[in-house]
Amino acid sequence: MSKQQIPLLSSGGCCAPISVAALNPAQAAEGAAAFKALSDPIRLRLMSIIASAGDEVCVCDITPHFDVSGPTISHHLKVLREAGLVDCERRGTWVYYWPMPERLQWISALLAVPEPASN
Repeated sequence: MSKQQIPLLSSGGCCAPISVAALNPAQAAEGAAAFKALSDPIRLRLMSIIASAGDEVCVCDITPHFDVSGPTISHHLKVLREAGLVDCERRGTWVYYWPMPERLQWISALLAVPEPASN
């Protein structure tokens, strides 16, 4: 297992939002791995392209959006996979990627801000 690959503790719902309760150490490690993966501008753009594709997207359709080499794109996609943010499947010479909705929901739930109480 690489340094960035953290075993996912949950699928879907995570825990109470950080605005409601403190994370335990395992939850903090899991969240930090996802945020670390997204902290690079190329990886954040990759995640945006993949998540907004609506289904799956071929790496051949992703690469032209960047001014970096194919191996660099592959490295960044690997980081996103190891963080559990995307998954992929090789078909012939191409690899197709799709977002992991439960992981995105986990991040969203973690950052949720409760509605203010109405008076």
